[in-house]
Amino acid sequence: MTKTPKVYIGGAFVRSESARTFKVSDATGAFFANIPQCTRKDLRNAVEAAAKAGPGWARRSPYNRAQILYRLAEMLEARSGELVTSLVRFGAREADAAGGMSVAVDRLIHYAGWADKYEQLLGSVNPVASAHFNFTVTEPMGVVGVIAPDSPPLLGLLSMVAPVIACGNTVVALASEKVPYPAILLGEMLATSDLPGGVVNILTGFRRELVPTFATHAHLRAVYAAAGPDDRKALRLGAAASVKRVRFADWQGKEWFADAAQGLGPIRDFVELKTTWHPIGS
Repeated sequence: MTKTPKVYIGGAFVRSESARTFKVSDATGAFFANIPQCTRKDLRNAVEAAAKAGPGWARRSPYNRAQILYRLAEMLEARSGELVTSLVRFGAREADAAGGMSVAVDRLIHYAGWADKYEQLLGSVNPVASAHFNFTVTEPMGVVGVIAPDSPPLLGLLSMVAPVIACGNTVVALASEKVPYPAILLGEMLATSDLPGGVVNILTGFRRELVPTFATHAHLRAVYAAAGPDDRKALRLGAAASVKRVRFADWQGKEWFADAAQGLGPIRDFVELKTTWHPIGS
């Protein structure tokens, strides 16, 4: 019997606020499930949950965040067979799905390793021509909106979420519109992981309905989007009005398997730099 999926918001599984759903079919064209069609209200609820979880997550030590990400990678690896099966069911070749799962596990471990190291590279002690100490440290931005690519649906989503939460931010993510089910399985893993509820919130639905709200929502401090030309234009215009940072990622699915899809860059994009002056001898 096919289960009825729900979205993962604030550490709980909920139906869409409007109770709307959309049908998803597998690679053979057979009906698979009714997936929640989230609305702007669902997005606002997810932002509230992420904002509530943000201060506690930001206060966690980098070492603790690294431990939680590493444990999530272990959980992903333990259920990789189920995830590969779900990807194959929606049209992926088995070899590609298995390879993508291996890369996804490695990517989580990669950012678990960065969680307690990026500060040493992005922060600094600055020489100044006065009797002061001057130093720069990083701070999380806050709530970040993530718009995942349609392909690869799971690897792309994880590759975007991992660096954002590794540096202390919280996330409201919109899963692949075409293949949303693997993201729902990811939500089940998050619910039983050590990641606090609300740090990652996963929505499903149509981009055309949710992208404008991602762009204009004042409490989203940044948007990280795998978006085509039309969505990029909408995000830039909306972000200009609400003064938020926007970063774009590969939306055609060609680059997610490469080493260039990971590293310090995505972490640097979602931290703020705070410079402090302190008088010497005071």
